Amino acid sequence: MDTTSFGSETAGRSSERGSLGAERGPGPGAVPPPPSPAEPARAVHFHDPRAPSATTVVPSVFVAARNPLAQLLLVRRCDSGSWELPGGRVDVGESAMSAGVRETAEEAGVQAQITGLVGIYTDPAHVVRAVDGSVRQQFVVVLQARAVGGTPAPDGRETCEAKWVAPRHVRGMPIDPPVLRWIDDALHEGAPPRLA
Repeated sequence: MDTTSFGSETAGRSSERGSLGAERGPGPGAVPPPPSPAEPARAVHFHDPRAPSATTVVPSVFVAARNPLAQLLLVRRCDSGSWELPGGRVDVGESAMSAGVRETAEEAGVQAQITGLVGIYTDPAHVVRAVDGSVRQQFVVVLQARAVGGTPAPDGRETCEAKWVAPRHVRGMPIDPPVLRWIDDALHEGAPPRLA
């Protein structure tokens, strides 16, 4: 994975807004152990006939943030070890754009400016069983953004790692199939938003 820091010219300019340098990952011991059999991991089901039935639909937003080197911001979930775009639920009284900016800052330590819509993904065959046992159908808005400050850092609760990744390295990472589709769509900048 490409974790190259910005050159001195960019680093000097970004100091007034926060560094956009690449994160090299957490130090020793920062990654929690995988869940024990008594604590089931989060499970993503995508067109899986064995998927549990969803009991709720949760509106969520995820953000495809890029830095000036065109690297993509990704976070690794603590509960499953999978990589994904930073994001989460839209809170009551919050717009999708505000939620995306908030979630990117909370989960990845990066301030983002929303620049567009990647797509809206509402496939009823995309079901997530959370660690708490709840089962929800995903209703996801994916936004395009540019990073305007901060350094990738996990929150230590939902995310265990946050880093800038060169697009060519994405396919070699453990990423759930629906998230990989969002990322592929986000990397095709200029394409019309996907409605799926």
